[in-house]
Amino acid sequence: MPAASPETLIERLAHGKAIAAVVLQGNDAYLRDLCRNKIIDAFVPEGVRDWALARLSARDDGWDEILGRAQTLPMLAPRQVVIVSGAESIERLGDKSRDEILEALEKYFESPAPFTVLVIEAESLDGRQKFSKLLHEKALVVELTIGGESAALLAGQMAKESSAEMDREAAVLLADALNGSPARMRIEIEKLATYSRGRRIVAKDVEELVVAARKNTVWQLADMLASRERTSSLRFLDNLLREGEQPAAIVGALAWRYRKLIEARGLPAQANKFQAARQLGMAPESAEAAIRAAHRVPKVDLLAGLVALAEADSRLKSANPDPRAALDFLIARLTVPVARSA
Repeated sequence: MPAASPETLIERLAHGKAIAAVVLQGNDAYLRDLCRNKIIDAFVPEGVRDWALARLSARDDGWDEILGRAQTLPMLAPRQVVIVSGAESIERLGDKSRDEILEALEKYFESPAPFTVLVIEAESLDGRQKFSKLLHEKALVVELTIGGESAALLAGQMAKESSAEMDREAAVLLADALNGSPARMRIEIEKLATYSRGRRIVAKDVEELVVAARKNTVWQLADMLASRERTSSLRFLDNLLREGEQPAAIVGALAWRYRKLIEARGLPAQANKFQAARQLGMAPESAEAAIRAAHRVPKVDLLAGLVALAEADSRLKSANPDPRAALDFLIARLTVPVARSA
């Protein structure tokens, strides 16, 4: 089955729908904690969590213990949640060990324990391997990412949790600047709440405190790629990696940016930035810049860029990735001169 979003999971839990197994895939700590806590709240009352909530490691505890616990009736509770961390470790095992685990998992999924919700956590999975295919077939796979508009709404909700109010324009700008990363938004919102001293957080606050501090953004890299500046792009990539940006996050942010450029290319070159902002789900200034950049690049090149980004994402999720080599090859593809591209 296709991957679901965190919003889809939360909606399903709100309707009380039973779930035999959930896979939380991604490295965003905030979204992982949010989804995990929503699952626990939905199925295990607080008073019985000492008996009906188990946290196990695929690497340290092993799948025999995990599946044994999943099939053991919980004490003092009608249902239990079994959380498994580090599930991607199965992909690094030898063929024999991996096949034995997969056989056991297939047998479990044929008749899952009706009193257990199995929560499998993995930072990334290789979609080409049998383990990932099995989970997509038998479990609800939730991608721990969030779209631009949803990210802005989440930023507003985070501000309320920090006892602050945030303008919609400020929320959109923050989500844009941080590539929709909830964990990073949470950190910056806490700073903004202190900075604003009780008043409403506005776009200018985000510009002064967040955007100005992030001189090297993936958006700037996307603009360099659109202009086919290979040397500058590689140098800029070095800066991003030194500042702690993760390769998979860079590729994901670039893909989001390319999709926005494709959307922007469908708008008139002289479109009003505020109208464009509503259609693109971006801050007005960002939407205006996206339209300018989009009309400098042929649509066929933007589409080809998305293909290259998808292939780079697949390489990064393979069993033994070489992140830097994958990124360098991606930059080379995205900066092919126009004549050769044609």
